[in-house]
Amino acid sequence: MFKRRTIFLIALVLAVLPLLNGGQDQTQGKSLSLTLNDVIARALQKNLALQAAVVSPQLSEVTLTQAGEKYLPSFAFSYSDASNKSASFSWLDAPGAQATTASANYSGQVSQQLPTGGSFSVSVTGSKTDTNKKAQTINPSYQGQLQFTFNQPLLQGFGPKVANYSIIVARNNLDISEISFTKTVQDTVYSVTTSYWSLVYAIENLKVQRLALQLAQDFLAKNKRSVEIGTLSPLDVMSAEAEVASREANIIAAEASVKNAEDQIKMLINLSDDEEKGLRSIMALDKPKLEEQKADLEQSLMLAMQKRTDLQISHLGLKNNELGLSYVKNQLLPSLTLNARYWSPGVSGTQIVYLGSPLDGNVLYTVPGAGSQALKDAFGFKYQNWSISLNLSIPLSNIISRAAFAQSKLNMDQALLNLKNQERQVVLEIRNAVRSLDTTYKQVQAFRVARELAEKKLSAEEERLRVGLSTNYLVLQYQRDLTSARVSELNAIINYNNAQAALDRSTGTILEKRNIKIDDILR
Repeated sequence: MFKRRTIFLIALVLAVLPLLNGGQDQTQGKSLSLTLNDVIARALQKNLALQAAVVSPQLSEVTLTQAGEKYLPSFAFSYSDASNKSASFSWLDAPGAQATTASANYSGQVSQQLPTGGSFSVSVTGSKTDTNKKAQTINPSYQGQLQFTFNQPLLQGFGPKVANYSIIVARNNLDISEISFTKTVQDTVYSVTTSYWSLVYAIENLKVQRLALQLAQDFLAKNKRSVEIGTLSPLDVMSAEAEVASREANIIAAEASVKNAEDQIKMLINLSDDEEKGLRSIMALDKPKLEEQKADLEQSLMLAMQKRTDLQISHLGLKNNELGLSYVKNQLLPSLTLNARYWSPGVSGTQIVYLGSPLDGNVLYTVPGAGSQALKDAFGFKYQNWSISLNLSIPLSNIISRAAFAQSKLNMDQALLNLKNQERQVVLEIRNAVRSLDTTYKQVQAFRVARELAEKKLSAEEERLRVGLSTNYLVLQYQRDLTSARVSELNAIINYNNAQAALDRSTGTILEKRNIKIDDILR
């Protein structure tokens, strides 16, 4: 008898030790103890989904920069040098048997796109010509010209909204990508929160199952003692042993749930292979809160309409559709373009004064002229010239443009309907979230009472069994009821905390509640 009691006490100690140690494995390795804030902080730093999402705003910013490059001035420069030689068949053409002309040309232009859809440019051109042909009054000759050109569409392509269409869309897309990143952060925080509470539930459920096993083992030990003294049949021992085996199976399932929950946490915080080596378990330090949180439906709806990232994205998408419709509508207009040009030429070179007719080729004297004088005259506006023109083009058939307009109109109508439907879905989601918060809190209170009553019923039934007024079957059934009540209470507590997180996400305030700033994450 003493030996049996010793074995029973050793078994009891082995069963209680895991409970005193927080449900940890006794295998070698280390535990990683984390609060909910710890897991969130690690996920915001290392989560792969966030690392991928942060690239999208960067790509959109590059696209916006590229679209704005149309307003950077463009500079063009050209230079050419040529020498032309040809046979001379007339003494009037050139002396000897060969006519030679050397020429050099250069030009430079600066162009600028205007926000109204037009363009403005300034150009400078110059040339030099030197020839051996007869009868030249200026040789070599220099020409220069300063020119201002302005082009402005007045119908199709007119206005800042049309001219800046690609820039405005790119800016909206940048806002969309930034808001989308915020939404990814919100979803990540929500996923971390629910996964953390799932781990808490798995750990606490394992404790409950171990308590249930302990009850079954204690009951089995009592039955064995009763069989030994002859007050109970061996059949009752068999039923108790079956119950112990069943609860051991429940523990195996509960332990697997803990490992699954740990793996989910590891994935969210992107635990490296080196960090995972030798890691025995992840311990959740936080306990679920039971403080009642009242939620006002109207206030929650107002917050959701203001802060929901998906609604903000839809509104920006609607703006892009409006811009696209306005742009395509403008393309249906006739093309009417105003062209204005102002230019100032200049001429210089070596003047040749002949004795008699220039055809005689008797040069009396020359007056040297510098090439810079031509540009000086051009920049001094010595000879002023201008021109203004209007060009009108009316396409007789614009089927393609009208099809694009019809498509944009349909896209606009579809976006409006989708936005209205999305707003209705948000209202439904908020109502469900507020209702769920209230319901789960009441369920916690109800399941707590049920658990307390199950404990009292089991205690009373054990006392009835002791005096011979009950059966083993009823006691085992009440033990199962107590375990079920404990699991139900634990599940209700976890559901209540998840309902709080779900309401915060639905109203778009989940980051504010945890004082998380997007700029800090990006840095």
